[in-house]
Amino acid sequence: MIAPITSKFKQTGVGVRSGLEKTFDTGFIWLTLAFAVSIGLILLSITVVIIVQAWPAIRAYGLDFITNSAWNPVIGKEKFGALSVIYGTLVSSFISLFIAVPLGIGTALFLSENFIPLKFRTPLVLMVELLAAIPSVVYGLWGIFVLIPIINPVSSWLYHNLGWIPFFATPSAGPGMLPAGIVLSIMILPIITTISRDSLASLPPELRQASLGLGATRWETIFRVLIPSAISGIVGGIMLALGRAMGETMAVTMIIGNANKISISLLDPANTISSLLANQFAEASGMQVSALMYAALILMILTLIVNVAADCIVTQVRAKYR
Repeated sequence: MIAPITSKFKQTGVGVRSGLEKTFDTGFIWLTLAFAVSIGLILLSITVVIIVQAWPAIRAYGLDFITNSAWNPVIGKEKFGALSVIYGTLVSSFISLFIAVPLGIGTALFLSENFIPLKFRTPLVLMVELLAAIPSVVYGLWGIFVLIPIINPVSSWLYHNLGWIPFFATPSAGPGMLPAGIVLSIMILPIITTISRDSLASLPPELRQASLGLGATRWETIFRVLIPSAISGIVGGIMLALGRAMGETMAVTMIIGNANKISISLLDPANTISSLLANQFAEASGMQVSALMYAALILMILTLIVNVAADCIVTQVRAKYR
């Protein structure tokens, strides 16, 4: 029975691959392999260049560079430390996550669970995605001319009424950690919302139907079935947004105040690694260049830690709910 069918396929040419097709397949495999290897080589070359440029500062300051916050580029008195900018990078990023995570997940649920008709939902999805297309310098200008004037009265009220709390213990100076965190939260909101929405929308409809059929309410279905099932994608989106927040440059540079100091008050000016590089690299020379590259290397390591942590969290969560 099989032989006649095989001979029929050979006669009609169905299922038989020509030499040209095999050549194209092999070429495509090697082409994709070359693309994959090139990504690794590009990353390796960037890392090598940064390490080579940072090596004089690594040799001169060692781990003291991470534990010291002094930054004096004056020739003859050169002393560099990145603790204050590391602190500013981490705090501003976590402020943005604190604001953006509930907003992003809530928006994703609102857009994926049919709370409103499709004719209204589609424009809202488009508007959220358009937030990601706005240049960071525009966010910075919006922060200077719109956000900071709005926040200043609120900051003043927080200082005068809640100044006993360390987070609001200093008068507002205009630019500072709080407006930078808010702008960052808006910038990473599309990432969290889009990835969370796609994760929720990709769930089998049988999950919703089975949960509702067993007597669960809509909210019980959302919080006990849908979110746990899509948690790996949601966590991945959050960690990806954290990496974006840590590396954001222009918008943060324009509104954070660029003060190399550590202050627990969110109303004080601060600085980040990216802002430090943007402000000083163009005019840097000598050991200052090496110190800036050392700071860039630290930012790369922090971003790598975030990505590795995201992969571990997603793997563990996926195994838990599999």
